[in-house]
Formats: sequence, structure tokens, C-alpha cells
Amino acid sequence: MNDIRIDSEFDSGNIEVLSIDGASAKLAIPLDDQAEFKQWFHFRAAGAAGRELELVITGLEKSAYPGGWPGYDACVSEDREFWGRAPSSYDAKTDGGALTIRYTPASDVAWFAYFAPYSMERHHDLVSEAAACEGVTHRTLGSTLDGQPIDCLDMGEGETQVWLYARQHPGETQAEWWMEGVLETLTDPSDSVGRILRQKCRFHIVPNCNPDGSRRGNLRVNGVGTNLNREWAEPTLEKSPEVLAIRGAMDETGVDFAIDAHGDEAIPAAFLAGFEGIPSWTDEQGESYYRYERILNRRTPDFQTELGYPKSAPGKANLSMSTNQVAERFGATAMTLEMPYKDNPKDPEPEQGWSPERSKMLGRDCMAALLEWLG
Repeated sequence: MNDIRIDSEFDSGNIEVLSIDGASAKLAIPLDDQAEFKQWFHFRAAGAAGRELELVITGLEKSAYPGGWPGYDACVSEDREFWGRAPSSYDAKTDGGALTIRYTPASDVAWFAYFAPYSMERHHDLVSEAAACEGVTHRTLGSTLDGQPIDCLDMGEGETQVWLYARQHPGETQAEWWMEGVLETLTDPSDSVGRILRQKCRFHIVPNCNPDGSRRGNLRVNGVGTNLNREWAEPTLEKSPEVLAIRGAMDETGVDFAIDAHGDEAIPAAFLAGFEGIPSWTDEQGESYYRYERILNRRTPDFQTELGYPKSAPGKANLSMSTNQVAERFGATAMTLEMPYKDNPKDPEPEQGWSPERSKMLGRDCMAALLEWLG
């Protein structure tokens, strides 16, 4: 039978084909542009209807997060709408760390990705649909180094300044799926949570902070190898115009509450990280964050507080990271939301694992928690 064909020359595509033999392929993940990170993959396999694919991605012990591969199943779709999971296994001792994906497609084209992709085309649909809603205004905060716009959506009549932003790390596509759920909540006139929030708050929403890295298929950096979430202390036009533009807009409005949405490769749970260790830390500001965390934990089983990152020691917070910088700069209740690539073992959903749908639902839960937090 004919060999399958594997392609990745499309928006967010990323894979290197080492060899193909029938319906089996040996693959590798290229490095991010001008950087040493690699983890994101996105490719399509054609010509395998009814045949079991065996796709082996090699060299993963040198990926950015080798701990992300054990217990992970690759995402797969045949219509690019519904993303399920393909049974996968990881062997750290074979081919420098090998993830073997097995899947039998019903049709001739199947798409595989590290997580369900969120294309720049869908991003523009999301921005356009939200901007067309009553009471929503759109502005371009600046341009990326590739010349793409940095989109911001503003809405609400309240005094509390809320900033929500996602995909500083472009391969963490959960974050923009989360943002889609947030925007659906805030722009639906029949959604009481969104309606009351817009009465209480002024929202500033950046659905994708890193369009260049997103389109190029990077995991963590923009087109010139910059990790945007290490640029918030001293952003520059040459390396991080995205952060320079967003932080400048924050300076104009001030920030009372902020969520920076991300995905975590290794931890199989959704969790928050705060701003412990900032120089101006007060117990009052910290309790404001912890109260939001408790509310969210009570509202949804898709969030938890047992797993997460270690807290910084007093005075040791990294102010180049956005949550720490925003909390320090504005006295804000700021936080980083992390979502998993893997399934949640406490509430498994084997067909999809953590999914776009669950990311969107968590977005609405985060907004409902914000409404309760505001009192």
C-alpha cells in the first residue's frame, strides 16, 4: 500500500518528518524560532483511511518539559471541529524519548496536535464577532514584529478595571479557548453573569498576546525567540513590542483585577498562581487573591488548589513575569491561570481529556467567580 503523507506547512503547523514507511512515521519537533524550546506539534496525516497509524515523535527528553509526556494522549481530529484523543505511550529510553501515537482514521485526512489548535483565522472571527456586539469597542494596541495587530476588546460601564489576556505562550492554546468562553459570557445579553459584570466593571481583553508565535507554531516565544512572560519589567520594541503595547495600555487605565491565561504541560489540573514575593506585598492584597481562588475552587470541580507552583519567598518574586509585575505596579489582584494538556485524573474524560469545551466552561466559571468576588 502507498505511504501516508504528513504535512505541517499551515497556520501553527510544526513537525519534522524523519521517515515514513506505509502507515508508520518517525517524526521530531523542531525548535521554536531562535529559541531552545520545543514541545508544540501540529500536523496532518493523509492517505490512511482504515489503516492504523503509528506515529513516533522522537527526541522528547530534550523537549522543554519532558514531564509533560508520561500519561499524555495526543489530540486528534478528522473534521477540525471535534478534537478527541489518540491513545499514546511514552518511552523515555527509546530514540531520546519517544511518544508513540496510534490511531485508525475513518477518513483519508486526520489532524494531530499537542492541544486543539486555535488558528489565527478563528482568532479574527472571535474578535470580529465580539466587536460587533453592542457596547463593545475594538482597538489595536500595536503591531508585532511580523506586522500582525495586537487586538484588544473593551466593554463595560463599571469602575473596576479588569484586564484579561491570553497566549503569551502561543502553544498554550487552552488559553484562547478559555477566552472564547469568557467573551461568550460577557457579550451574551441573555447571560446574567456577563450583564451584571459589565455594569460593575470595565473590561480590557487581549485574546492573543503572541500572534507571531501562534502562526509560526512556536510553544513559548514570538518570532524573534522572546519569551513574552519574562519581559514585563523592561519590554522593548526590538524584542517584545507585544508586552510594551499591553503594559502601556494598562498604565493608561490602571488595573484592579487581572487574569493571565496559560497552559501547563506536566500538571494534570487547572490551578492559579499568585504574586507572593512581590516587594510591596501586603496580607490584604494577598487575601484578595486567595479569596478569589477559594470562590473558584468552590464553584467548579474543574479547578483545584492541591496541585500548583511553589510560592516565591518574601521579596523574591520575578517582576519580569506579568502577574508579579501587574500586582506590584498597580496594587492589583492579579493571577496566572494554568490549564492542563493532560486529562484531569480526578474527573477523567477519556474521549477528549482536557478539551476546548472544558476550557470554555472554565472561562464562564471564572467570570461567575469574579462576580461573586466583587460582592
